[in-house]
Amino acid sequence: MQAKKYFIALKMFQFKQFVIHQDRCAMKVGTDGVLLGAWAQGGSRILDVGTGTGVIAMMMAQRYPEAFVTAVDINSGAVQQAGENVAGAGMASRIHVSHAPVQQLAVDELQAGSYDAVVSNPPFFIDSMNAPDEQRNMARHTATLTYADLMQAGWMLLNDEGELSVVVPFDYRQRMEDEATFRGFFPSRVCAVKTTDRKPVRRYLLAFCKHPCVCQREQLTIGDERYQLLTRDFYL
Repeated sequence: MQAKKYFIALKMFQFKQFVIHQDRCAMKVGTDGVLLGAWAQGGSRILDVGTGTGVIAMMMAQRYPEAFVTAVDINSGAVQQAGENVAGAGMASRIHVSHAPVQQLAVDELQAGSYDAVVSNPPFFIDSMNAPDEQRNMARHTATLTYADLMQAGWMLLNDEGELSVVVPFDYRQRMEDEATFRGFFPSRVCAVKTTDRKPVRRYLLAFCKHPCVCQREQLTIGDERYQLLTRDFYL
């Protein structure tokens, strides 16, 4: 019985307002994506880069009911599943799922400066060995989307007041911030994430904008009051 329950949990994830099916996606629903979807700032037009199951796009659509969300991914299985998840939640009129690299979107002159927010739970492994699963490689390794690519695309696609938000492991924060600075971005918000109070920071939520600003800094621990406040509209 326990094995059966685990199998069911692996194939799908139930939120308050929608269900995420994930049997065809290399990367399943996890704390990183949920935190980003609950923390990132939105607007009337939002772009989710590397959408996977579509969970972040759907969370942003729930938080910003007047928004139109574009969700892109280079994995055909993920795109199909994300589209089905979006349709199953009744969000198909507000979320467009596209099988395309964000680099392609960024060179479209009609898209330039058209987004209020870009969000991404990006591939982060740079120096580590590839996993044997090709789909998992695409989702986890930066060969298909480098930090420089993400920042370049974000700069091209965001409007002047827009914000780019990402989640990264603690030891990749500096690389992401360096690429953002090189492209011309300024840090606007930083949230350090701990798994327990006694352990060091394990993740960072980072947000960047195109103009100098006072960077807002905060910290949360999984399960604490701040975490519960962020995720209360999503977790059962």
